[in-house]
Amino acid sequence: MPTTHQRINLTVPPHLGSVLQRLAKRDNMAMAKKTLQLVEQALEIEEDRYFDKIAMEREKQGGRLIPHEQAWM
Repeated sequence: MPTTHQRINLTVPPHLGSVLQRLAKRDNMAMAKKTLQLVEQALEIEEDRYFDKIAMEREKQGGRLIPHEQAWM
């Protein structure tokens, strides 16, 4: 069956597999869907860390500042 989604074959250690299985059961969803949800959350956290680093640099003395109006364009 063709799909537009990229498939990733992931092998996890037994302890992670059982955690994923319990979380999926708790949330009444398939383990693959729960794993995808957790990966998406992890990527959002990484994105937040990246933008936080940029913001911290801008807060330093002499950092590049952007006017409020430009920040929301």
